[in-house]
Order: sequence, then C-alpha cells, then structure tokens
Amino acid sequence: MEVVELHNRSVDGFVRLVAAVGDEQWSAVTPCADWDVRALVNHVVGEERWTAPLMAGQTIADVGSTLDGDLLGSDPAAAASEAGRAAQAAAALPATAVHLSYGDEDPAEYLRQLIADHLIHTWDLAAAIGADRSLDPELIGPVADWFADRAELYRSMGMVSAPIAGFTDPGDVLLGTFGRDPGWTP
Repeated sequence: MEVVELHNRSVDGFVRLVAAVGDEQWSAVTPCADWDVRALVNHVVGEERWTAPLMAGQTIADVGSTLDGDLLGSDPAAAASEAGRAAQAAAALPATAVHLSYGDEDPAEYLRQLIADHLIHTWDLAAAIGADRSLDPELIGPVADWFADRAELYRSMGMVSAPIAGFTDPGDVLLGTFGRDPGWTP
C-alpha cells in the first residue's frame, strides 16, 4: 500500500472507534497517563486538523494558535469525522515539503509519523473504552519497519516510554516497542 492509502486507513480506523465512544466514557482513563479519552481524541483530532495547512505548505507560525484548545466541541464524533476527512484529502496534496517545528520534512515521512500516531492512539482508545484492541494488520508491518530506525530518537525526546519486551504477536511486539503494555487495564 502507498503511504497515502496507509494514512487514510489509519484515520478511518480512528474515526470509526471515536464514533463508538459512549457518553459516559469521555472521562475514562487511557494508557496515556496524562490524557483521558476526550484529551486523547482531541490530540489526534488536532493532528488531523494540522495536516491540511501543513500539507498545503503553511508553517506552524502561519497556523499560530488557531488549533489550540478543545477541538471537539459538543459532538466529538462529528469533529473527529470532519477532521479525518480533511486530513485524508490533504494527504493526497502534491506537497514538496512539510514545515514542522524541527525543520522541513518529506511529506511521506510526515504521513508515516501520522500513521504511527493514529495506529497507537487507536489502540489506546480501544483499551480505554473496552473495544476490540486488535491493531490493523495492514498497518503493523509498515509502522514497525518505519519505527525501527526512529525508536531511540522518540524515546530520547520523551515521546514514547521505554520498550516492553516479551511478546510474540506482531501487534503486541509493536505496542511494546512504543512502550505500551498490551495487557493494560484501566
């Protein structure tokens, strides 16, 4: 699968799961210690909302603080769906560079970052709300291959926790690589 297809697939999986969040689950704890379900979903929706201006060539300074705060409003599922569709449309733009906080990035690399974040946070959300935690099998290999060369950088920046070993299932191995315990419970 091409990177745009993988990106769109990861967004679809996240948006589907957000639609399954019950009214009473928005304050539930997640494997991300600092975020409840609403904060986790807001984070991913924020990334999706950033995708369109960044893929269109805007800088972080251009966007400014317009995407700060609560992006979910009174209908988080609708907000996630709308942001997901916009991110998917933006992923196909013919960008030559994405202007990130650390410098210019290849658009395909930026999309791979988003794919990984969507996949792992989809699992976080599933674990938090008691849904099926199975990772999309079409995304496991590409994310694992991509992350293998970046894991130490992400850890050194505090973006992921120390790896957890001892798993054999490819999805569980990937979760462990991202510092997630596949057996996590609230």
